[in-house]
Amino acid sequence: MRYRTSFAAALAVPFLIGGLLAYQKPFREYPAVEYYGFPLPPDSAEKTEWVFGRLIYPAVVRYPRWTMDYPRSDRHFSAALRRLTRVHARSVEQPIDLDDGDDVFNWPFLYGVEVGYWDLTDAQCKKMREFLLRGGFFMCDDFHGTREWSIFMASMSRIFPDRRWWTSTTAMRSSTPSSIWTIATRFRGRSFSEPAGFTKMTDSRRVGAAFYDDKGGLHVAICHNMDLGDSWEHADNPQYPESIRPWASGLASTTSSIP
Repeated sequence: MRYRTSFAAALAVPFLIGGLLAYQKPFREYPAVEYYGFPLPPDSAEKTEWVFGRLIYPAVVRYPRWTMDYPRSDRHFSAALRRLTRVHARSVEQPIDLDDGDDVFNWPFLYGVEVGYWDLTDAQCKKMREFLLRGGFFMCDDFHGTREWSIFMASMSRIFPDRRWWTSTTAMRSSTPSSIWTIATRFRGRSFSEPAGFTKMTDSRRVGAAFYDDKGGLHVAICHNMDLGDSWEHADNPQYPESIRPWASGLASTTSSIP
């Protein structure tokens, strides 16, 4: 009887896993601030082990800031990951809505852009906290100055009212792979619309910051006063400085390896 029970349990595992995967939301596209009708790669429907997740969020302004650089940036990130690592990455991104049931828990890597304009609801903050405490990784980028930092932290303080954030200098002393902070602090991804400088002029010099879990593992990487998304977006643009692009590709391969 014991052997029959064990065999039945073993047989049920593939069906259970298949059932969980069946609840993943399918790939979908949204109208973006910058791009419309961006061509799909021929292998966009391929099942893979890693997917670039882009966070959908409500903003303090009317138009969808979460779509900045989307989807060109996301797809170039995934292309670099496929070329530079052995990670089997999907060629297209996955827009993820925290209000979409439990779907966020199916996608462990989450990227948010222009979070200096986000305004998460209490329910979304609760869902994001659970996502991170379950082991999800969130990377945010392209917000500048003290005003946008304060808007960003207004939601983060509701996600983690019991935790403090750390600067990249402190983070480098932790168990986090130092390469992510070495790259982040040296490379301040330049906005393509600003040919004269690496970043926007701001009233703050803060670059990297982070939140950690109870075991000292990184689960929120904060890229402040930089624009990594533009460097991924324009990775194939000859007018974008070639000297910057390798740093962007390096950060893509580094962040994807963080649990």
